Amino acid sequence: MAGRLQDKVCVITGAGSGMGKAMAQLFHAQGARLVLTDISGQQDEVAAALGNEAIALHCDVSDEAQVQAMIAAAETRFGRLDVLCNNAGFGGGMAALHKQPVELWDKVHATNIRGVFLCMKYGIEAMLRTGGGAIVNTSSASAVIGWKHHGVYSSAKAGVHQLTKVAALDYSDQNIRVNAVAPGTMWTGLVEASKTHEAPPEGFPTLAGIPMGRWGYAQDIANAALFLASDEAAYITGVILPVDGGYSIGFSGMGAERPGIVSVDTDRA
Repeated sequence: MAGRLQDKVCVITGAGSGMGKAMAQLFHAQGARLVLTDISGQQDEVAAALGNEAIALHCDVSDEAQVQAMIAAAETRFGRLDVLCNNAGFGGGMAALHKQPVELWDKVHATNIRGVFLCMKYGIEAMLRTGGGAIVNTSSASAVIGWKHHGVYSSAKAGVHQLTKVAALDYSDQNIRVNAVAPGTMWTGLVEASKTHEAPPEGFPTLAGIPMGRWGYAQDIANAALFLASDEAAYITGVILPVDGGYSIGFSGMGAERPGIVSVDTDRA
């Protein structure tokens, strides 16, 4: 049987680790041809493990020329662009707003919102040349519900929400769908123990603020991204899909001191 993304050309940013790597592996298993980008160098290993239908590139998504080169590489190597997953990003530091340095604001926003804008701008141009496509942006539950001390990061991700919705409207009649996944607290990124354990070890703190009672995994986000990228979601656009174990609905009335928020996923990622 053909895969759910059989022969579709997919660009995934932040593909060197975490959620982006999980997307790459799952999309490949579903028949996709892949352009995997990151700034870490780890994208090379991910692509090499997947074989000839995956190529790796260094790309800083905040750099316009590098983004243009990324999209051009997909068209040159595979002839088109069908799916764009804007997954590159990082969290920055946690602090009250007045203690956040301006330099951190600029750095976080350069990747997390400028980068998404640039990738969408040039990705959409490529999709228009060949009749359409699907875009999946990686957002955050912190843009759905406020997280204390995450003003810099969450404001950038809130911008991703609006770019997603507006682009969905702009291109809904041109066969381009634009959606986003909003991860909650993930077993990736700044969770130090995740670097040595694939899953929370016995006795590791549970997350009281998550109704489902567990951490999220990179595979959870990859599964959601696959659905939104596939033709199964052909009548879905402009959706922000929380993948957070029920966090954004289960504790909507608890205020700023919600339990369970330890860090945000900061894979480039």
